[in-house]
Amino acid sequence: MQDYICTACGTQYPPSEHAPERCVICEDERQFVPVTGQGWTTLEKLSIAHCNAYREHEPGLIGIGTQPTFAIGQRALLIRTPSGNVLWDCISLLDAATVTLITALGGLKAIAISHPHFYTSMEEWARAFDAPLYLNAADRQWIMRPNARIRFWHRETHELAPGITLIRCGGHFAGGSALHWADGAGGRGVLCTADMATVNMDRKSFTFMRSYPNMIPLSTRQVEAIGAALEPFAFDRVYSHFFERVIPTGAKQILRNSVARYVRASHGAYDAD
Repeated sequence: MQDYICTACGTQYPPSEHAPERCVICEDERQFVPVTGQGWTTLEKLSIAHCNAYREHEPGLIGIGTQPTFAIGQRALLIRTPSGNVLWDCISLLDAATVTLITALGGLKAIAISHPHFYTSMEEWARAFDAPLYLNAADRQWIMRPNARIRFWHRETHELAPGITLIRCGGHFAGGSALHWADGAGGRGVLCTADMATVNMDRKSFTFMRSYPNMIPLSTRQVEAIGAALEPFAFDRVYSHFFERVIPTGAKQILRNSVARYVRASHGAYDAD
């Protein structure tokens, strides 16, 4: 029996004798099946040619991402707090070096994941560190490997630990969430948005999409709701879902400006260009 992993999105499926015929995540309109067809691997095979790399973004925050890039290519974030370490988002590869590093830093108090595209091999991570998995209940239908460590949260916010709050944004997925770290950025506050509010390539603006690879936009109502959900929180810095997608300062005003720009564009602001 093998725990097969989709090579397009990184989702791990329950043990089976043969690779699944289809990936439910990739067949959804927010993702895609590659032109070469659905591909599959296992953790054992993935670890042969890949390993995890680490970057300390700031004191108390370490990015973890697989090299060479695998599947969607996101990185996870390890947030170190006095009350325990929190892993934000997940990647498919869990290698021995990562287990050793995180264990040496005190293990994990909890794992929280922004949305189904980053569920990946979350059960492997939860089991390795004996940590609970916090997922928004609105996205429970996208869980490919149900397990007893999952803790669903239902309200608009959930305090995961002192100074660590999960925020339901919606938009990209119904339960799509961000994480607020009050002590980040030297006490000015950090927001980890995954791709609920994606830091653009210019690193001075955000965008908001239902599907990024298929370029399906959100409605103005949904984008305004994302802005409204994040507005009560103090933050100066934002980390999106890739290593380089960071807005180091002034991020809250940039988010406000980006929401307003999206709304203006939806109402025809660029029609004359």
